[in-house]
Amino acid sequence: MPTVSVGRDRLFQALGRTYTEEEFEDLCFKFGIELDDVTTEKAIIRKEKHLAEEVSSEDEEVIYKIEVPANRYDLLCLEGLAQALRIFNGLDPIPTYNVANISSESMLKMHVKTEALPPPEINFIPLKQTKNFRADELMEFYKSDMKLKKFLHIIENSPVFPVIYDHSRTVLSLPPIINGAQSAISLETKNVFIECTATDLTKANIVLNTMVTMFSVYCERKFEVEPVEVIYPDGKSYTCPDLSLYQMVVPLSYITSAVGVSLPAEKVAGLLNKMQLHAEHSVSKEKQTIFTISVPPTRSDILHPCDVAEDVAIAYGYNEIPKMKLPSLKPQSLNQFSDLIRTEIAMVGYTEVLTWILCSYKENFSMLNRKDDKATAAINGNPRSADFEVVRTSLMPGILKTVGHNKDHPKPIKIFEVGDVVLLNETKDVGASNRRYLAALYCGSTSGFELIHGLVDRIMEVIGTPFVIPGDKTGYYIQSSEEPEFLPGRQATVIYKGKQIGTFGIVHPQVLDNFDIPDPCSFVELDIESFL
Repeated sequence: MPTVSVGRDRLFQALGRTYTEEEFEDLCFKFGIELDDVTTEKAIIRKEKHLAEEVSSEDEEVIYKIEVPANRYDLLCLEGLAQALRIFNGLDPIPTYNVANISSESMLKMHVKTEALPPPEINFIPLKQTKNFRADELMEFYKSDMKLKKFLHIIENSPVFPVIYDHSRTVLSLPPIINGAQSAISLETKNVFIECTATDLTKANIVLNTMVTMFSVYCERKFEVEPVEVIYPDGKSYTCPDLSLYQMVVPLSYITSAVGVSLPAEKVAGLLNKMQLHAEHSVSKEKQTIFTISVPPTRSDILHPCDVAEDVAIAYGYNEIPKMKLPSLKPQSLNQFSDLIRTEIAMVGYTEVLTWILCSYKENFSMLNRKDDKATAAINGNPRSADFEVVRTSLMPGILKTVGHNKDHPKPIKIFEVGDVVLLNETKDVGASNRRYLAALYCGSTSGFELIHGLVDRIMEVIGTPFVIPGDKTGYYIQSSEEPEFLPGRQATVIYKGKQIGTFGIVHPQVLDNFDIPDPCSFVELDIESFL
């Protein structure tokens, strides 16, 4: 969940009153956000620089770090946060955002051209700098910048860079890296030109609308902004921003059933108004009460009637919703089967572990003696750290890391995990799919190969699958395999009804050394989803 830092006193001033810490925590809870931390700006700087703690002085500004829902972009600044809370408290009406009605001749125009420029041809002074840089020099300069270096890969290997100039050929921005110093905002700035670039037009419009509506609080005519005409090379143009309301029709019955409380239409309309959603109710031809919801440009998170119902629940108060026992639900067959497998393996004497679904690139490949075929693993494009670079394609890294961190534990170590892996899949709309795997490991002074083999046989016995001769598709059999993570000649593939579903064997000594495990280990991994 994202966290926004705001000055406490400025926030209270915008809210029109002061709160005790407990009162503000209660307000946050009611609105669906959370006061995560109370600190000071100097304390934040000291923490970032790993400096020793100092006694806070009374003149330090108190900073509230507030955790907000990941889909509420409008709450990521003081202006949006204060406005949302004031409307929630009934202090302000829902704002009406307007685009000024000005003639095409007086409207600012942005001309988009298809030709970007080679980096050496782009020269400017970047924001917060005094030296003139070529664009290619900036790539090297910002590789040591903790905030900007994560964006360099987007353009640094391209032969040409996108650039935004004003009419006098002064660089305004080198997207998506840095703005030019020429366009820096000061306390004397009266006119603010907001530009937003992206590779996805829908996302660009969401960001633009959020920025524009938040800035509009300070406009001469509050909540009114001037448009800009964007002209493309083919002659097509459009005026932005589009601050029109989005209309959604939601039945009252849907809202009340989702929330779990029977509410009159007038009450629901009032609750939606508290959440910045203007709602008008009427009766349809089918004699059903329906709401016409006007979604403002600040609420890009409202995509489905369930989002409307969620806002009603927040405004009504989750603690006010009466508790009820849900009717019996039939568990999914995969989860039911997974629980059966867990129980059986635990009864054999194995201890269950739970490991992260994200791992490092090395752990998923080179540390297992595997090579990346570029067609199996989902790579995290912007990992928080090297430990979360890849969505695991096997349970093996997590199991081996667990043993490596507990190698001093009395032997033998017998552990297992039932969990999901993620594999690339072009037939899925998201390009990947989850598969439920089982993995078990025996670590001791001897390899325990016969024990792992026996565990495979026990699993098949529980499932009711007979051991058959190779080629028979009515049961399961094993055949030799050549997986790099196992010792050659001491491993086997499990074939179930003619399909390979897993492998077991003695873990290769090099793999054990990679995970700092001194004792021999045997390991099995099966795709248990294949049994359903």
